[in-house]
Amino acid sequence: MDALRISCIFFALFVISLSGSGGTTTATDEERKVYIVYLGALPEGDYSPSARHLSMLQEVVDSSYTGKSLIRSYNRSFNGFAANLTNQEKEKLAGRDDVALIFPSKTLQLQTTASWDFLRFPRNVGRNLDIESDIIIGVIDSGIWPESKSFSDHGFGPIPKKWKGVCKGGKNFTCNNKIVGARYYVRGDDSARDLDGHGSHTASTAAGNEVENASFYGIAQGIARGGVPSARISAYKVCSDTGCTDEDILAGFDDAIADGVDIITVSLGLRSPVGLQYDSIAIGSFHGIGKGVLTVQSAGNDGSLTGRVVSTAPWLFTVAASTTNRKLVSKIAIGNGTEIFGNAINSFKLNSTKNYPLVYGKDASIQCGEAEAKRCYGGCLDRRLVEGKIVLCDDTFSSSNLAEVKRAGSVGSIFRSGEIYDVSFVFPSAASTLSPQQFDLVESYINSTKVPQAYIYPSENITDSSAPVVASFSSRGPNTIFPDILKPDISAPGVDILAAYSPAASPSEISHQDARSVEYNILSGTSMACPHVAGAAAYVKSLNPRWSPSAIKSALMTTAWQLNATNASHGDAEFSYGAGHLDPVKAADPGLVYEILRSDYIKLLCGLKLDPKALAQIFADNTSCTNVVPTQPKDLNYPAMTAKVENGERFTATFSRTVTNVGLPNSTYRATITSRPSQVNISVEPNILSFTAVNEKRSFVVTVTGGRATPPLISASLVWFDGLHNVRSPIIIYT
Repeated sequence: MDALRISCIFFALFVISLSGSGGTTTATDEERKVYIVYLGALPEGDYSPSARHLSMLQEVVDSSYTGKSLIRSYNRSFNGFAANLTNQEKEKLAGRDDVALIFPSKTLQLQTTASWDFLRFPRNVGRNLDIESDIIIGVIDSGIWPESKSFSDHGFGPIPKKWKGVCKGGKNFTCNNKIVGARYYVRGDDSARDLDGHGSHTASTAAGNEVENASFYGIAQGIARGGVPSARISAYKVCSDTGCTDEDILAGFDDAIADGVDIITVSLGLRSPVGLQYDSIAIGSFHGIGKGVLTVQSAGNDGSLTGRVVSTAPWLFTVAASTTNRKLVSKIAIGNGTEIFGNAINSFKLNSTKNYPLVYGKDASIQCGEAEAKRCYGGCLDRRLVEGKIVLCDDTFSSSNLAEVKRAGSVGSIFRSGEIYDVSFVFPSAASTLSPQQFDLVESYINSTKVPQAYIYPSENITDSSAPVVASFSSRGPNTIFPDILKPDISAPGVDILAAYSPAASPSEISHQDARSVEYNILSGTSMACPHVAGAAAYVKSLNPRWSPSAIKSALMTTAWQLNATNASHGDAEFSYGAGHLDPVKAADPGLVYEILRSDYIKLLCGLKLDPKALAQIFADNTSCTNVVPTQPKDLNYPAMTAKVENGERFTATFSRTVTNVGLPNSTYRATITSRPSQVNISVEPNILSFTAVNEKRSFVVTVTGGRATPPLISASLVWFDGLHNVRSPIIIYT
C-alpha cells in the first residue's frame, strides 16, 4: 500500500472521529461552501504547497473569485487546503488524480467540562480581552497549585499596573503573570501551595485557562476552562486540613482588598448561620464594598433543613448549587439482565468482562449480627465468603465500610445512598451508590436468586434533561439573620464539576485508601457553584468596568433563568435557588439595575438597632447611627423583594425600589406581575418607567396584600420590559 493511500486512510479516520453530529451537506452550483481538499502526505523535494493549492483553484474557480476562494493551506504536517467552492467546482477537483479526499467542513461541538456551556456561555462568547486581562480575582481558600496548566501564564502580558499585591507564596512557590499574587496565613505552614485541592479547583473554575483533554482518568473529558480565562488570580491560603479559622479569613480579606482584587470568591462557611458580629466573611467583605470589591460566597452544604443558608449579609452574593445536563453515573448490571445507573465517579475497570459473584453483607459474616453485617461494619465480613466478589452494603459509604470490603478481598462494592442522593462522589475502588428504590431492587434480586451476580462499570456521562435542579445538599433559606432579605441569591452549577486539582492531595475523601495523584478532579458542592458566579461577575465587570458591586450583582440576579418551583426538589421555591439560574451573557446587558451604596447598608444596620459595640465590630470605624435615617431590610434596594408576615393574619407588605437605567438612553419599561397566586393582590406604582438618559434613576413601590388564608410561602415575579430587556425580581411572602 503506497504512502498516499495510507495517509488518506488515517486522515479519513481522523475526520470521522471529529465529525460531530451534522448530516450530509448539499449545495447548489450557485452556493459556496467551505470544503476541505486533502492531497495526502507532503511530497519530498522542491515543492511549494501553497502555490500548488492556488494553482489548482485557478483551474476550476472563476478568475473573479480565485483570490477569495482559498481560506487556508495545510503545508506543515500534511498537504491540503480549505476553500470556498460551489458544488460544480468541488466535483471538478474531486475528479483530479492528485486529490485524495474532498468533503464539506462541518461545525464541530467540543465536548467541554460542560458547566459553562450549560450556562449558554460558549468559548467564543464576545469579550473585551484588554479589560478582562486587567481583572484580578482573589481566591480565599486552601491555596493554589501554581504548576497546573490552568494557571500557566503562556500568552499573558505584564501584570496589571493597578496591582498592589505581592507574591509571598513561601517555600518552592513561584507566581507568574497569571497568578499575580499569593499569600498564606495558616500557622505552621510554609507555602501558599494547595495541598487539599479545593483552592485550585475553585480558582480554575472562576478564571482558569482553557486546557484541552482535561479529565479524571478519562471521565468527563473535554476542555477545562474558567469563566474569564484571561483574568488574573491572587491566592490567599487560609485553610488547612483542619479547617479555616476566622483570624486567617479576616487576614485574607484584609490583604485581598488592599492588594486591589476586583472580585473575591470564598467557598467557605459554617454549618449554620451566625450573627453579623460573629461572621468573619460578612465583616471582611463589607470593607470591600467601598473599594468596589464584590464578594461571592457559597450558600452552604446543609440542605436537609430550611434556614441553614450560612451566607446571610445583603452585600454578599450568595450562591446555591444546581445540576447541569451532564450526569456522571456508574452502571451496575445484575445477573437477570437489569441495568441500574448508580451515582459514582468510578475510574476502575474490573479485570474480567464477565459478571462477578454478588454477596450481601449480611450473608458474608459469621462473627457479627445481621444489622452490623448488612452495613459492612469493620471486622464483620468473612474473607472466605467475600474474596473475589462484589459486596452489597446497606449503608452510605464511609472510610470504615470501604476499608472493610477491601480487607475482605472484595473486587467491588455497592452502597445505599443517604440524604445526598444526586451527587457522584469519587471512590478509591470499584463502587457505586444506589437510591433506596434501586438498592431494594438489587436486594430483592439477591434474595430470589441462588447464584446472584453483578458487574460494576466505570463511570460514564448521560444526559440529564431535568437540569438545572437545585442539589439536595445545597443550603436553603429563609435568611434567619435578615428575614426580609432573600438568600440564596442565585444558583449555579455545583454538581460533578471537573476542574484543576492538587497532585499532592488524594482525589477522594477516603484519602488514606487512595494514593492516586491527579491534575484534574470532579467535585460537588456549593463551593463549586460559587466560583461560577465569581467568574460570571468578572465577565460582566469586564464589559461594564465602571459598575459597582451591587450593579453587577443586580444584573446577574435579574437576568437569571426562572426555575420551576413545582419541581419536587424546589419545594422551598426561591429559598432553594434565589432569583434563578445563572445566565452570564444576558447579565452583560440587563437594561436596569438596583444600586446599593455602602451608606445604604449602614442605614440598614442602624435600623436593626444593633448594639453599638457590635456595629463597631462590623464597621471597624466610628460610624454612628445618631444622624442616620434607618432603613428596614425589606426596603433595602435589593433586586428581590421578601417579607416575613404573621401566620393567619391579614397583611400588607410594601417594597420601595429605585432602578438605574444602564440600557438604551430613551426607553420605556412596563411592569408585569407573573406567577401571581390567587390568594394575594400585587400592585406596582407607577407601572410605567420612562428614561431619557443612561444612569437616570426612577423609583416605584410594590404593594402586596393578602388575607388570613394565605399559604405559608407565596412566590411571584415583577418583570420590567422595554421590548428588549426582561428585568425580573422575585417577590416572596412567607410566614
